[in-house]
Amino acid sequence: MMKSQRIKAILDYVRQQESASIDELVEVFNVSKNTIRRDVQELAEAEKITKIHGGVSISNSQTVPYQDRKVKKLHEKKLLAQLAAQFVEDDDIIFIDSGTTTLEMLEFIKDKRITIITNNLDFTLDAAYYPNLSIYSMGGMFERSTRSYVGTEGVENLCKYNFNKAFMASTGISLPKGITNSAPLETPIKAKVIDRSEEVFILVDYSKFGKYSLTTYCDFNQIDYLVTDRKPDDIYLDNSKEYNYKILYPEK
Repeated sequence: MMKSQRIKAILDYVRQQESASIDELVEVFNVSKNTIRRDVQELAEAEKITKIHGGVSISNSQTVPYQDRKVKKLHEKKLLAQLAAQFVEDDDIIFIDSGTTTLEMLEFIKDKRITIITNNLDFTLDAAYYPNLSIYSMGGMFERSTRSYVGTEGVENLCKYNFNKAFMASTGISLPKGITNSAPLETPIKAKVIDRSEEVFILVDYSKFGKYSLTTYCDFNQIDYLVTDRKPDDIYLDNSKEYNYKILYPEK
C-alpha cells in the first residue's frame, strides 16, 4: 500500500473507531511502529486527528455528529434495548450508560417504577416526562461529543450508589482486549459502575465484535450478559461458557 493510500486508510479507520491505539494501528496496517508514528504525525499536523496518550482520536472537526450517530443502526439499537429492558423490574436501581444504544431503552422501561442513575444527558431529558422514573444525575464535566458527564467528580459520586443492574455501551469488544471504549474520560466512570453493580449488561451490535478501542473498562469475567443483534461466532459462545456470562440475541 502506498503511503498516501495508507494515510487515508488510517484516517478512515480512526473515523470509524473514533479512537485507536498506536499498537492497534500497527496490527491493522501491518507496518512498523515508526511508520505509524510518522503517518499519525502527518495527520495530526493536518488537524485530521488528535494525538492522545498511547494513541489517537478523531479531531473535533472530523467527529461524526452525535445526531448522525444516533440514527446509525437504529433498528439494531432498538433490538438490543428491547432485549435488555426485559430484565428491568419494578423497584430496581439501575445505571444507564452514555451512548445512543442505551438511550433506546427508555421506550421499553418508561412505565416501570424504578430508580435510574445516569451520565447520559439525552436519557435524563427524555425521561423527565415519566414521574414513575426517579432520575439521578452523577454530575461531572459535560462532554459534548458524547453528550455525557465525565470526570473525577462523577467517579467519586458513583461510590455512594449500589446498582442492581448496569446497562453499558461499548465501541468495540475483543477477546484479547475485553470491553473497550473510545473516550478515555468515560473509562473510569464505566469501570466504577461495573464495580458497584450486581449484574452487568453490555449492549453492543454485531459490527463491533472483534474490534477494540483505545481503553478497556472491564473484562469478560466481570459481565453477566452480552446483548447483541445476532448470534455471535462460536469463539464468543465458547468464551461465554468459560467466563460464565450469557449472550442474548433475537431468536429468528
